[in-house]
Amino acid sequence: MLETIISSTTGESFTLTNALLVIVSSILLGLVISLVYMKTNKKSGYNSGFSTTLIMLPVIISIIILLVGNNVARAFSLAGAFSIIRFRSAPGDPKDISYIFFTLAVGLTCGMGYIGYAFIFTTILCAVMIILDITKYAMPKNKTMQLKITIPEDLNYEGVFEDILSRYTDSWNIEKVKTRDFGALFELSYIIQMKPESNQKQFIDDLRCKNGNLNITLTLSGFEEKVYN
Repeated sequence: MLETIISSTTGESFTLTNALLVIVSSILLGLVISLVYMKTNKKSGYNSGFSTTLIMLPVIISIIILLVGNNVARAFSLAGAFSIIRFRSAPGDPKDISYIFFTLAVGLTCGMGYIGYAFIFTTILCAVMIILDITKYAMPKNKTMQLKITIPEDLNYEGVFEDILSRYTDSWNIEKVKTRDFGALFELSYIIQMKPESNQKQFIDDLRCKNGNLNITLTLSGFEEKVYN
């Protein structure tokens, strides 16, 4: 019958209706988790590809659990197949990693048939994520920013910007110094914590008076490839 898929190896069967229910439930729960991720990361920035991944992961995991069932040989075969996959992406934010484990748990729960429990703990954890975001739990008052200052080669940069940085920032640290344009220019890279009351335009204007009106770049550190709403 079309509604019954028979495993030729073990004789174990499951209905097509149940399989579709598991898959649809996984998609819905993954979509909910993805929406919560985008909501809680709207201000700090989020990766659009990662949002899609959060929808796909529960479905993939639930399908794997459905296919493996209680077949030990099949489980070892899948483990061997996945062991050849190499993940080359850089380590993510700890918050993003928690969402990965969240979706994995949802996929496992749906794949094992505990769809009701999957909806329950998805609702609870999503509510916790939203509450933590609204209350700004453990969020620093000041954002880390990256400052790049271009200076001419004849300017001794050691100590020349310290008074301005001390006036406008809570903390600062020089990260990198490199030459540009065949040594005609130097580029200084700082990691800074701007004071909440500091005026960024006035900060940049004061720096321009010191570097001869060359290029100055001030960006949020670590969020160059994220989406902002």
